[in-house]
Amino acid sequence: MLDRDWFDQGVPLIEELFGNRQVMVAKRRYQGFHRQGLMANGQDWFHQRHIVAPHFMGEKLKGFFGYMVECSKETMKELHAVIGSGEREVEIGQYMTKLTADIIARAEFDRNYDMGEKILHLLERMQDLTAQASSHLWFPGSRFFPSKYRKEIKELRRKVEKGIMEIMENKRENEELGRSPSSRKEGLLQVLLSESEKKGNKDGFSYTQQLIMDEIKTFFFAGHDTSSLLLTWTIMLLATNPSWQERARSEVVEVCGQAPLSIDHLSKFTLLQMIINESLRLYPPATLLPRMVFQDMTLGDLHIPKGLSVWIPVLAIHHNKELWGEDADEFNPEGFAGRSFAQTRNFLPFASGPRNCVGQAFAIMEAKIILAMLLSNFSFTISKNYRHAPVNVLTLKPKYGVPVYLKKHI
Repeated sequence: MLDRDWFDQGVPLIEELFGNRQVMVAKRRYQGFHRQGLMANGQDWFHQRHIVAPHFMGEKLKGFFGYMVECSKETMKELHAVIGSGEREVEIGQYMTKLTADIIARAEFDRNYDMGEKILHLLERMQDLTAQASSHLWFPGSRFFPSKYRKEIKELRRKVEKGIMEIMENKRENEELGRSPSSRKEGLLQVLLSESEKKGNKDGFSYTQQLIMDEIKTFFFAGHDTSSLLLTWTIMLLATNPSWQERARSEVVEVCGQAPLSIDHLSKFTLLQMIINESLRLYPPATLLPRMVFQDMTLGDLHIPKGLSVWIPVLAIHHNKELWGEDADEFNPEGFAGRSFAQTRNFLPFASGPRNCVGQAFAIMEAKIILAMLLSNFSFTISKNYRHAPVNVLTLKPKYGVPVYLKKHI
């Protein structure tokens, strides 16, 4: 961890650290949660990023809009049915988890939520166990000793990879038989399978079957977990700040009018973007970002030797009063008025530099769509049963969920 003196002067240096190509992702003990994927470095990372990144940009990104709206409509119907049955209180996090998992499954892996549900639950259990790793005694070579904890991790990984293998084989069979609908957008799974059929580039990199499975685990889990948390925390903040909720709803009505939500509307949701940013500031999904230098380097007057791990305390930076003002712990979206991600150097929900989150544009587009549709359909207030207890389980989660009172918006 960075000491206090370095932290006080360190925000500009953190940007330099993120942008330095002598820095790689530190390999934390994820116990097989994703063995390569985001943990790749050097030329392997460069080639993976080159293949995956274009899938979340430009026209390909716009192609996900239909899936997001379709899945969101189904969730709105479910919520209308719940309150229509007389229920007022819903734990909104459960619905956001299912919705974002449905979107990533349909958009990227040509599957609906039901078919990926088993894999998702297994990955969530792996996340819980991985988060417990710090409470286990560790010493050199300890990972080779048998234990109930490691046995369960191993069995979960086996089941996850078996399920993913079935999805991959099913996809290949459908392609060979010509059953894949030509009208559907090419998902990430298809991109990876196509790459695996190539012989490799001049540096010898190619997508192996294991690497594809690691990528799918990473994107299926991270692609829904961080997004569902962004939505859940944002709904909590709007439920406890009714004036901001009403302002956001008014913006949606003003931008869309009587027309259905379209992709052109999203860039006009200025206030909604400020609210999303503020939610990410107060409750960043990743509270710490690990980095490791693989060559000696200098940041300011600080010498960092090769092999040293540096942990960037995102949550502490986002709540620092010298950076954000005396109300740094309060919900105040006005702090983002007129600011973009690029202009806010101390705002790091998606990291920064060449290794920033490849799916951040996907996540923001998804959040705008879902929140706009939720605001159009419902008003909501926080339940008296809500207990504010953020807990860090690899990502920052509400320990007891976020129960809200829903009311159909007229």
